[in-house]
Formats: sequence, structure tokens, C-alpha cells
Amino acid sequence: MSYNIDLKELSQRESETVEWKENGDDKNVVVSIVKTISAFANDIANFGGGYVVCGAKEIKDEFGFPKLIFSGLSASKIKEIEGKVLQHCRDYVSPSIVPIVQELENPEDEKTRILVFIVINDSQAHSYRDGESSNYYVRIGRETRIAKNGIFRQLMESKQQVVPFDKRPNTNTDDKDIDPLLFRDSMTEMELLQPNKQLEDYLSDKEQIAEFIPPLFVKKSLDGGLCLRNFALLMFGKKNSITLNFTEAYVILSIYRGVDRSEPSGKQYSLTGSIIEQAKKTIDLLETQTYILFDKTSDKPNKEIFPKRALKEAVINAIVHRDYQMEEPVRITVFSDRIEIRSPGTLHWGIDRDKFKLGKASPKWRNQSFAYLFKKLKLAQAEGQGISTIIRTMREGGCPDPVFEIEEESVTCVLPARPELKTM
Repeated sequence: MSYNIDLKELSQRESETVEWKENGDDKNVVVSIVKTISAFANDIANFGGGYVVCGAKEIKDEFGFPKLIFSGLSASKIKEIEGKVLQHCRDYVSPSIVPIVQELENPEDEKTRILVFIVINDSQAHSYRDGESSNYYVRIGRETRIAKNGIFRQLMESKQQVVPFDKRPNTNTDDKDIDPLLFRDSMTEMELLQPNKQLEDYLSDKEQIAEFIPPLFVKKSLDGGLCLRNFALLMFGKKNSITLNFTEAYVILSIYRGVDRSEPSGKQYSLTGSIIEQAKKTIDLLETQTYILFDKTSDKPNKEIFPKRALKEAVINAIVHRDYQMEEPVRITVFSDRIEIRSPGTLHWGIDRDKFKLGKASPKWRNQSFAYLFKKLKLAQAEGQGISTIIRTMREGGCPDPVFEIEEESVTCVLPARPELKTM
């Protein structure tokens, strides 16, 4: 099985999902690679897995920022590294892991190749046997670490054979509940159609649409028929099928002219359909609220009331990371001085609240499939960058910092308008 892997895209991904290795033939490097592979399979942050890339190394540029150099590997070296790593995965990891292996062209040297190990997470916790002891490894930032104390408990809790909501089979559906035109258009937009595959190949329980995404369908145990997974239904399903299974999976957008809900002429929209359609319709409607102020006293007279990028990120976060098992829609309310975006469900159990509000929390996903595919649609930022992007673009746009209200059943993002609005 092969996937469309873009090295440039990988270089921009969160470090929790990518490990770069210049080589891989030395025994200590092989051990390091396999420990990282087991950490990606354990996937405590629910990214769906990770990549180990051999033939590239990270250095610092003149400003101190990370920079990649693709040194590449010869054909014999690739064969040697692949053999050692796969053998080590079989002999020292329990349960054993078989990563997907791909060779990519080296963008800096056509005589060499880049070797990539793709690791898909699963429902089991994998240990690595190092001498007489065995340890469980997890990925924390740029490091592969032994899972100890609270992190070990989190790992064991997350591997209790409970299928995450987005990947869970929905037995109330069948093959008639998917919208084939929406699916085709979305696959084209995401650039996920393999040249050797037909669209119909993906409408099965056999073919994955991307490296960290399971097949759209699951075979039912009773009659052997096919049913959709929840992510497939919510992203590519027919409008009536989504409404029937998830009555509150939609967006309510309300617009008021004043600073509260007392305005009698407020407008309200109910945005239904697939969550892809909901996101695009919501963003289009909200962009009409980011109109330009003209300040003739400034050297930059054209100023947005709300930065479009911050608004887009907040909307996508609310739709992608909401709890779809709660019977409550996403509620977005526009006032003259602010926009409130309320998403059902509190923070993921592994996210630090204080760090989240500062945009510095390590990313962890409730709905990994949504996050991955929305990034492919170019509707979302790379993993873990949404909140920091909102904060940064609000500041760059001359707006006050966003406010995040975290409650037991919801997370609300409040985006204040530019202060000049009050005086102009």
C-alpha cells in the first residue's frame, strides 16, 4: 500500500508526528527508530500515528530555527536500514509492529532516495524489550520517552479497546448513506486519489483513503452488509442521513447589530449537511462580518474588524474538535463588538487548560480523522497550531487577545473586534 507523501508538508507537521534520521544502519540508531515507531503506534496524543524519515537531518539556520537537509540514502543503504528496522520491530516490540515502508525521491539529490516508515496507531499498547526490561514509549514534543506514572496511566486508559468516536462503525447506516459526488469532489480537493485506484475502490471496507484514516466502511457482524464509520458519515454523508443519526450535528449562526441578544432584527442561519459543507458555508457568511474600516488618520487606513484567518481557525476548531455525542449544535453569535464561537464538549482530557489558553498546549485530538482530513482540505492549520494562530493573527490585526471560556460541557472562543470600531 502506498500513499501520496509530501516531504515539504511533513517538514511543517507537528514534531510529535515526525522523526528525522540522517541514517539508520548503526545499531543504536535502529534501536532509536524502533522505539519511536512503538511510540507512534501507542499514539497517546491521538494523531493517528507518525512518520520516521531516514535520509534527512534537522539543523539550525542562522536565526536558530529548525531547518532540514535531505542528505539521502543509496539503494543498498535503504535496503539495509529497512531490513534491520523491520526485523527489530518483529523481535523487540510486543505486540510486534509492521510499519508501511515507502521510498521517496530526494528533492536535493536525484542519485539518492528518502526512506519513510509510516506507523498507523492501533488499539493495543506496544512495549519495547530492551535487555531484560520492557518499557512503553510515547511521543512528547520532539522526544520519544518512556511512559511513566501519570503518562503511563493515560496510555493504558486510552488503549482499553474503546474505538474512538470518529472511527466507530455506525450500524444504522449502509452504502446508500454516502454522497458519492461530495466524496469524489472532496477526494479530488484533498489530492488523495491514487492514480492506480478507481473511486469505487475506496467505497469499501478494504481501502484506506489516507495513511492515518481507516476505510470508510465496516462489515456488519450479523448480515455481512457494509456500514459507514462516523467520520465517513459526517464528512461525506447525505444530508438526511446525517440529520437522522446526529440530530444536533449542525451550526447555528446568529447575527445581532448590538452588543447583546435584545436586538429584535437579528438574523439566524441553521447550517446543515456534511461538516465540510457546514464549515465552508459558515466561513463564507462570517467573512461578510470582517468588513474593512477606513481610518484616514493612519498610514494603513484599511483595517479588518475581525481578522479573517483567526475567524476561520476558530470556526474549524469548533467543528472539528467538538463532541458529536452531545446533543447540542455549534453556536456562533456575532455582536457589534465581538464574535462568540461555542463548541459542545470540554477540552480533551490530556490538555492543560492554562497552556491551551496561551496557545502552548501539546495537541491531542478528540476526532483525529476530522483534523487530518480538514488539513488536507486546507481548511485547518497543521496539528496544534490553531489556537496559537488565532492569538497571533488577532494581535497582528490590532485586536485584543481572544478569550477562551472552558466549561464542563463546552469551549467558547470570544474574538473581540478592533478597538477603533467604537470611535469610528
